[in-house]
Amino acid sequence: MELKEVIEKRRAYRSLKPCEINEEMIRDIAGYASLAPSCYNNQPWRIVFVYEKDVLEKIFETLPEGNSWAKASSMIIAVFSKKEFDCVIGNREYYLFDTGMATAFLILRLTDLDLVAHPIAGYDEDKVKEILKIPKDMIVITLIIVGKKADQLSPILSERHKKWEEKRPERLKFEEFCGLNEWSK
Repeated sequence: MELKEVIEKRRAYRSLKPCEINEEMIRDIAGYASLAPSCYNNQPWRIVFVYEKDVLEKIFETLPEGNSWAKASSMIIAVFSKKEFDCVIGNREYYLFDTGMATAFLILRLTDLDLVAHPIAGYDEDKVKEILKIPKDMIVITLIIVGKKADQLSPILSERHKKWEEKRPERLKFEEFCGLNEWSK
């Protein structure tokens, strides 16, 4: 797939079916994340790939009911960092931005492999840290739910989520998020 196709194909689907996950695939995906730019090449991102069934089951317990669709995933990727890992220039803390770029690279590679990579914010961060042995001073920025897109809509989805599965949610118009030479909103 060309990059343009990968970007256009990327969607946060919630109807998932199992897929094969192996260490070779994980190393490939991580390799692409490692190529993301970062301030002074600090590479502040840290990642745990969870694919063994018993550990996945424990992570599923950290999810609220609204994210119960994620229990059909084959892998969950925890992305975390902390401010001290990256540049702080004035009041700008780059670790979140830089980790976000690495996360985007990772998501695009998963999409290129014909997988769904759906980042979520709904989880019990303290429990995730405990299960995955992530130090308490880190921030778990996101969990990425990974699986294959299912052919059928998941029956546990809300009506709103079912609509989003069938048609990409509206994107902001250029004028709503872009300015030309100044911000005039």
